[in-house]
Amino acid sequence: MKRKICVVTGSRAEYGLLRWLMQEIKEDPDLELQILVTGMHLSETFGLTYQEIESDGFEINEKVVVLNDNDSGLSIAKSIGLGVTGCALALERLKPDLIVLLGDRFEIFAAATAALVLTIPVAHLHGGEVTTGAFDESFRHAITKMSHIHFVAAEEYRNRVIQLGENPELVFNVGGLGVDAISKTKLLTKEEFERKRGVTFSKKNLLITFHPETLEPGSAEKQMDELLSALQNLTETTLIFTLPNADTGGLSIISKIEKFVEDHTNAYSFKSFGQIDYFSCINLVDGVIGNSSSGLMEVPSFRKGTINIGGRQKGRLLSASVISSKPFRNDIQSALKTLFSNSFQEKLKTSINPYGDGGSSKKVYTIIKEIDLDGIQAKDFFKVTSERDH
Repeated sequence: MKRKICVVTGSRAEYGLLRWLMQEIKEDPDLELQILVTGMHLSETFGLTYQEIESDGFEINEKVVVLNDNDSGLSIAKSIGLGVTGCALALERLKPDLIVLLGDRFEIFAAATAALVLTIPVAHLHGGEVTTGAFDESFRHAITKMSHIHFVAAEEYRNRVIQLGENPELVFNVGGLGVDAISKTKLLTKEEFERKRGVTFSKKNLLITFHPETLEPGSAEKQMDELLSALQNLTETTLIFTLPNADTGGLSIISKIEKFVEDHTNAYSFKSFGQIDYFSCINLVDGVIGNSSSGLMEVPSFRKGTINIGGRQKGRLLSASVISSKPFRNDIQSALKTLFSNSFQEKLKTSINPYGDGGSSKKVYTIIKEIDLDGIQAKDFFKVTSERDH
């Protein structure tokens, strides 16, 4: 009998990381791929990106709508409730042998909760990471405790998952899935990208993605104002914005970006790029700016600089290609000078991505195909007594 593997995805970025693992599962005659789509994928505000999944040749088995037109804390809490209920009903219909979850968003937390009470084993990817500027931090570690098989992106993260009491024999350091995806993606040329997206590149070019720091209510608008103020005089630089995630305060950021683009002919904004266009854009610009995890985990593989603003990603491993900046205009402008400096551009030539050099999708696929699931849900709390335990 085929082992049924249900992959849950709720956002464009997360699907980009999962895509090649999904392909491995789909092509294996001994496995049955099930896809549960939720979150931003089903929202017109965020580009209805479930269509990208279908255009890649995948069949979506279940859709669980959780978002509404409000991004307040109360609204997010309601979305979690909808997610638990919707995912429980969907998983009860699908009856998978294992579900695969990636990351730390609230809809993924909801899916993990549903799987836990339905006694479905959970494989979690990218656990053990630290981002103290967002409540995703707590969701991530909670999902770790509800999961049974763990795939992490670095040895430091593996140690942290074990520190949380997980069995070291079920915690696998496979590297970052984003790095793996880069090696499998055929990038667009400058001319192809300009023609497809209607963008005109300049002598200097930046890609900007900025999300709210959800643990600081009201900070999103102030920080976005500071960032836009730092960018507004870069009249000879092409500014390409991708819109933020469905987080508390995200809608106000979207409104400010749209107004900025309307007032600046050198600025463009996109709801969603899709992986090929996103990676192609990184490859074509001089650097990225904002507070997206991608700036720390994938961009270093392109040997491009990242200006990481504020505390949303505080705690993650950093490449030498990352410039940390406070969320204030003067600090961001200073970081931009560093980014474009000859000395920094020279340093990029030897920078190393701490999230590995690829191959993670194949490693994850091999393990979830072969691992024994019998009795895996009866977890003991593993107590670390020495460095050898790691």
